Amino acid sequence: MKLQDELPLDHHLAAVYRWGAAFCGVVLLVFGSLGFADELSPFDTNGSVAGMSSNGALSLVSVTVGLVLIAGAFIGGNITSMLNMAVGTLFLLSGFVHIFILDRPANILGFGMTNVIFSFVMGLVILTFGMYGRVSSKLSHDNPYWQHRHPRQAARESLARRRQSAPAAALPTGTGRTTLGGATRSPGSRPSH
Repeated sequence: MKLQDELPLDHHLAAVYRWGAAFCGVVLLVFGSLGFADELSPFDTNGSVAGMSSNGALSLVSVTVGLVLIAGAFIGGNITSMLNMAVGTLFLLSGFVHIFILDRPANILGFGMTNVIFSFVMGLVILTFGMYGRVSSKLSHDNPYWQHRHPRQAARESLARRRQSAPAAALPTGTGRTTLGGATRSPGSRPSH
């Protein structure tokens, strides 16, 4: 299965993937930049940015992931969708991992409970943008993912749409026959009463 063939680049879903990646990327970029602006030390666990614990390492990770998402927004298409799903999954995994290492030396990114909550929320938002229009039990039949999963039915519906939109066949001109009240007559003949 080639994802590029499955979803045309000009499909309306591509805009959702792009804007979602761009929005989340900018949020992460701002968060990381604020950490750099506060000149937090790389592994300090006492720094704070926007009400969340932070340090230089977390700022670097945030800026890097933000730039990757923004780059994905420029690329567009299925690549952005897949990128959103991968990054969203990593955020959710990060939230789960950091729950267990909050007050331990392994917490090198300086996560606090607010960071864990942010990681879950941001992960779900990014994941939702990535999966939008791809996973649902009730996808519309013009959705390229539905069409890819149901190729025979999609082909039948496409053929039916083409038949409905085709103009009705016109009668050939110049035959000298006209239709009057549902009866066909030749030139010079009298209509029957």
